[in-house]
Amino acid sequence: MSRSASTISAEGGTTVSAKDLPRELRSVQVLIRFGFRLAIMIGFAVFAGIGFGKSFVALLWMSALICALVGVVKRELPFAANLNHWDEMTAYVALCALGTGIVQHL
Repeated sequence: MSRSASTISAEGGTTVSAKDLPRELRSVQVLIRFGFRLAIMIGFAVFAGIGFGKSFVALLWMSALICALVGVVKRELPFAANLNHWDEMTAYVALCALGTGIVQHL
């Protein structure tokens, strides 16, 4: 007897494994995770001694590296249909580049 999660459909009474369910929820989880991490980074950058801009850029850079490492370790595909650590890394790099440009011109 299998202990995997399954549901019974109304039509034929067949079981569907959890692997067959859509993975859209994962993309929502990545967006929520990104938002929480961004809020935490902003909170730390506000109280940094070197200033908000420089510390925020440094935190974004570190987060991008960590996301890339996690993507490699989890063997996620960079151009998958659902959002993953690679997409999160790309967002951090884009924000880091934007922040670097703003900080250098201040």
